[in-house]
Amino acid sequence: MLQPQCSKSLSTCLFRIILRRQSLLQQLRAKSSRRYNPQDDDDDGDKVRKKHENQEGYIHFYKSMGQHILTNPRVLHSIVQKSDVRPTDTVLEIGPGTGNLTLKLLEKAEKVIAVEIDKRMVDVLHQRAAEQGLADKLTVISKDALKTEFPQFDLVVANIPYGISSPLVAKLVFGVNPFRSATLLLQKEFAKRLLANPGDSEFNRLAVNVKLVAEVEFVMNVSKRDFLPCPRVYSSVVKIRPKAEIPHVDLDEWWAFTRTCFRKKNKTLGATFKQKKNLYELLKLSRLTGSDEQNAVNINGAVTIR
Repeated sequence: MLQPQCSKSLSTCLFRIILRRQSLLQQLRAKSSRRYNPQDDDDDGDKVRKKHENQEGYIHFYKSMGQHILTNPRVLHSIVQKSDVRPTDTVLEIGPGTGNLTLKLLEKAEKVIAVEIDKRMVDVLHQRAAEQGLADKLTVISKDALKTEFPQFDLVVANIPYGISSPLVAKLVFGVNPFRSATLLLQKEFAKRLLANPGDSEFNRLAVNVKLVAEVEFVMNVSKRDFLPCPRVYSSVVKIRPKAEIPHVDLDEWWAFTRTCFRKKNKTLGATFKQKKNLYELLKLSRLTGSDEQNAVNINGAVTIR
């Protein structure tokens, strides 16, 4: 701490203290920004800089593209373990980034198909797989996951970009490719919506549509401190398993039906639909379980979306 000199005026001492304080603050800011230096999320040029131990130069992570890299080895190991990867499996990974999860999947699976739109990350993926002697097991598709047709696969294991979670989940569960399960790292709030049941405050159209064809299981929560750069939200891992038997319904009609239902949430469906007979036929086709029927139908026989 600065000690004022007897021969100096009080104003001079205060000026030196202020200068010293500013110098210390600058040192602290420089020290705290060594790991990464995030920019404004609203700027398309926002980027985070990180020096990789396996790579010369810098990797710029664009948060506007949902590039939050999972770095915690224990979480990565748990995701692979919960995915039940078999040695004969072909695993689809969407948004692999720098390949932290990819490398662990390559160790377990026969083949990994990684869909990555960022060509810089594609180069890193190939480099890291080659360094581990796993390049022959990796196929990288450098396209938009929402606009490309996926080849045949057995499992999906992915830390998907949060901005495309809803359309991507819909593409997987209603797609043409049969698969055993999808273990997905999602934004926690989105995962809660996906897991919601009739009677829950989060119950929504997405959950109804997905659960028509699949079972959704909670796996674990993931802290935002396990990512680089650190996102503003917490995350959860869920596991989606397609149902062995799917109700025979016209999906276009079903989606239109649920869209109408949730457009007037908290109102009885009897008040929404004039032809109640057709309404109950649709509900039968959805094959609600007994417990779900009790949650969805009130004592007056009118179905309520809560």
